[in-house]
Amino acid sequence: MKFNTKTIHGGQHNIDPAYGSVMPPIYQTTTYSQTTPGGHKGFEYSRSGNPTRTALENALASIENGEYGLAFGSGLAAIDAVLKLFKPGDEIISTNDLYGGSYRLFTKIFEGLGLKFRFIGMQDASRIEEHINKNTKLIWVETPTNPMMNIIDIEACSKLAKKHKVLLAVDNTFATPYLQQPLDLGADIIMHSATKYLGGHSDVVMGSLVVKDKELADRLYFIQKASGAICGPQDAFLVLRGIKTLHIRMQRHCENGEKVAKFLRSHPKVDKVYWPGFEDHPNHAIAKVQMKDFGGMISFTTAENTLESAVKFVENLKVFTLAESLGGVESLAGHPASMTHASIPKEEREKIGVVDSLIRLSVGIEDDEDLIEDLKQALG
Repeated sequence: MKFNTKTIHGGQHNIDPAYGSVMPPIYQTTTYSQTTPGGHKGFEYSRSGNPTRTALENALASIENGEYGLAFGSGLAAIDAVLKLFKPGDEIISTNDLYGGSYRLFTKIFEGLGLKFRFIGMQDASRIEEHINKNTKLIWVETPTNPMMNIIDIEACSKLAKKHKVLLAVDNTFATPYLQQPLDLGADIIMHSATKYLGGHSDVVMGSLVVKDKELADRLYFIQKASGAICGPQDAFLVLRGIKTLHIRMQRHCENGEKVAKFLRSHPKVDKVYWPGFEDHPNHAIAKVQMKDFGGMISFTTAENTLESAVKFVENLKVFTLAESLGGVESLAGHPASMTHASIPKEEREKIGVVDSLIRLSVGIEDDEDLIEDLKQALG
């Protein structure tokens, strides 16, 4: 089954044996009747499983070419579950350019519980190996990274992980399975903030994990059930609905993203533009191999390179909305230094390029001419 068909039909078999509804019903229930203690139809309590959530988890596994999907109450809840696989003294190597919420969870919660983190540049995957030691248990990758759009070679990371018998997890939120499928490149775990492109309509908060290995899936399922950071059936229904249009939305996100990136690069009031589709973007060649297209996420700095110029720009936007998050049908603009990445210390932020003049755009699926006109007037 091809990807576009999978988004609509993947993993969806015998959806509703009761009435044959085309969409999986919303099973808004906490518990299920049993004919005898332990005798049930596959569900006993909705923390451990719910038919609507199961339909979503099957769909997630299908579109990522995985075997097992797990849905959580948020992307951070999904990351939290991964980190609970490890014990005090274990070390995780992470890219130094990652979502501020991930950094906060790593440093403010799990470092206090005994895990150790190394934040390094991963654009040259060969440099990762020098940081691996006997305590290393996981390599955590974002690609493209948030917000600098750095590209990391997933296949090269996978070879290192397998060589040293450590797990490789990939945050695939920015790319989505429409653009890249990390399990096929050797990753062990895929994480999504399903709040973003998978949901696609800025109306639900959710996270997900997808894996191929049954033993790993069982460990993660136990953590999901025991910790209870699950999504509700209504949210599962919304993301399942979003997945069904993922392929056509991502196509437009990519088309608009390319036009916006090229416009920004040509504008005299713009300094640097970060978008993987430019031939001179670092690791563009890797992006061409591991991605189907280059996505709708773009970051740029103003020519004045000041906080004031960035604030003035985002305040003047009319079609783009100044807001956190990304991946919805509407175009959003954010200021990472004061919004999504404010939890990272200023000196650490600036080392990786998250300066006060950096602006991040999530290019939506509106008419591209309206988007460019809006950027033009805000810059002017």
